[in-house]
Amino acid sequence: MLLSMPSHPADPTLQARLLGTLLANLEGMVYRCRLDEHWTMEFVSEGCLALTGYTEEDILFNSRISYDQITHPDDRQHVHETVLEAVRNNRRFDIEYRIVRADGTIRHVWERGTNITHDSESRDILEGFIQDITERKQADEALREAERRYRSIFENAIEGIYQSTPNDGYLAVNPALARMYGYDTPQELISTLRDIDHQVYVDPQRRTEFMRLMAKHGVVTNFESRVHRRNGDVIWISENARAVHNSAGTLLFFEGTVEAITERKLHEAEIQFQATHDALTGLPNRTLLYDRMQQAVLHSARYGNLTAIAFLDLDQFKFINDSLGHQVGDELLRITAHRLTSCLRESDTVARQGGDEFVLLLTDQPSEEAISHTMQRVLHEVAQPWKANDLEFQITCSIGVTLCPDDGRDVETLLKNADSAMYKAKDLGRNNFQYFSAEMNNSVTDRLELLNHLRQAISNENFVLHYQSKVSLATHKIIGVEALIRWNSAHSGMISPASFIPLAEETGLIIPLGEWVLRTACRQNRAWQKAGYPPIPISVNLSPRQLARGDIVEMVERILTETDLEPQYLELEITESVMTTDVEKSFAMLTQLRALGVKISLDDFGTGYSSLSYLKRFPVDTLKIDQSFVRDIATDQDSAAIVKAIISLGRNLNLTVLAEGIETEDQFQFLLENGCNEGQGYLMSKPIPNKNFLDLLKK
Repeated sequence: MLLSMPSHPADPTLQARLLGTLLANLEGMVYRCRLDEHWTMEFVSEGCLALTGYTEEDILFNSRISYDQITHPDDRQHVHETVLEAVRNNRRFDIEYRIVRADGTIRHVWERGTNITHDSESRDILEGFIQDITERKQADEALREAERRYRSIFENAIEGIYQSTPNDGYLAVNPALARMYGYDTPQELISTLRDIDHQVYVDPQRRTEFMRLMAKHGVVTNFESRVHRRNGDVIWISENARAVHNSAGTLLFFEGTVEAITERKLHEAEIQFQATHDALTGLPNRTLLYDRMQQAVLHSARYGNLTAIAFLDLDQFKFINDSLGHQVGDELLRITAHRLTSCLRESDTVARQGGDEFVLLLTDQPSEEAISHTMQRVLHEVAQPWKANDLEFQITCSIGVTLCPDDGRDVETLLKNADSAMYKAKDLGRNNFQYFSAEMNNSVTDRLELLNHLRQAISNENFVLHYQSKVSLATHKIIGVEALIRWNSAHSGMISPASFIPLAEETGLIIPLGEWVLRTACRQNRAWQKAGYPPIPISVNLSPRQLARGDIVEMVERILTETDLEPQYLELEITESVMTTDVEKSFAMLTQLRALGVKISLDDFGTGYSSLSYLKRFPVDTLKIDQSFVRDIATDQDSAAIVKAIISLGRNLNLTVLAEGIETEDQFQFLLENGCNEGQGYLMSKPIPNKNFLDLLKK
């Protein structure tokens, strides 16, 4: 730096004082330096001490140390080269470097100077000014570090970060947002997505809502939307953003973050689906059904539209489920769900109420006739054959239908009425549908009352056995007896087995009831023997549910031991359906029973779907011809032909053949003439109490 004195005349002493004061007040050091080997300082100002830690005397003419030595060793060559180049080119130099102060600390300095050599001088002279800029350098470095950190965060963040304008697309985006939207680079995204409203958002109204919130609050938080990726895929995102304005309040841009939440939304949707749908069939569950029914009831009340609620129950599902296993039962439920859905419109609902119960919700129905047509289609589809374990089955359903608003104006009443109508359909033979009527409520009440009384009767063993003799057709002698349960209720008097046995089957009460019958029959037979009566086998009917439990062999063995009855005096009657459900399990179970020494009788033969190959294989002793064939053998050629065929089949298989329901002498003679071995029916004896049966034995 060149220092010059004022050009007008003045007091030299005053000028020197003014110059000294000026130099002393400068934050830095003014210098005059020879451009020699040691860069010798000829003059330094008072700022030398504050700058270097050395006094002026220490540095002038290198008396203690040269300023060149104070320059940081790593920067010294750079300083020399910069200064010398400026001198060669006759221009000023401007340079930053480091010095080592007297106390050993390193400081950053800025130096500016020039070569003032005149022709009269023998060497180059530098004059200039040196200032400590350490604090500024530290601030600059901190700023650069902050910028590096921000840039690293921006570049490496997992979340998308952006700046965008209201109308002209994106100003800046980070790599994460580019990847999220399916672009290779941020620049590619910025150049491509210029219309955020339509190119990004699946629903442009979401952008409209985004702008509305920004205008109102200046920020948006957790703003969830569906957006397009570059390849056309749709993903879910959540945005947090704010509006950035200048000092005049003018909107400059939006800046914010974007998080991909597709996986979370899918998980939420899955949880929501699980909460409102049946896990097995995928149908709406009771929760969703109630919600849709509420809406349908309100809609029907407001507009007078006809709504139908159908309560559907699969016939004999428990038998299928217990005998073939839950895996087959679950498959049947899935098949049924698919068939029901195929019968209804998309606007209707098929829901699984629980177990084998389904509910159909049919809205906006044109007429009752249209509802009936739909129910007929449902009955037809459900009854279509299906296969399990290489066997073909056919299962039907019973349906109860109630109408809204005619039969009720709330969900609970409508479901209760549909349930009542469904039980009416079961009472009428199953595989049909019935509309609700007010009288059905009484039937449901009676059914619940009967069930309660049945539970109490089982607990208190309020039953008796009646006995119907089996007779040799050739000798007219009693060769066996069948034990039949009777219930004389204290509340309702004598109740037909046709009323309470199906109810016991449906509710599972047949298990304890069946065990009571077996134990009582065995104990009674042993008592007859002890009383001196000729020993005869006693027959007991086994429920399919008893067999399906898998513990029948153990139970029979235990009861025989308890009652001290020899196995050959017990005959177990099963139905044909046992031979067509879980064949291997049934075969093994019957074989074990035969191994105990008990006899096996096939009841109601001819009414089921058993295969003759199973009949040949299974350990059966007796075929019982169903009374529906015996009833008309004297008058109907078809019935006569069937009975003859069964007798012939039994003879060829070395089985005893017994005819049920013999009520006339003509029937008796026909069976005798065609080789039937045994019979039972009202012609010989009705089912009678123990005392009366003993009178028969005495005769």
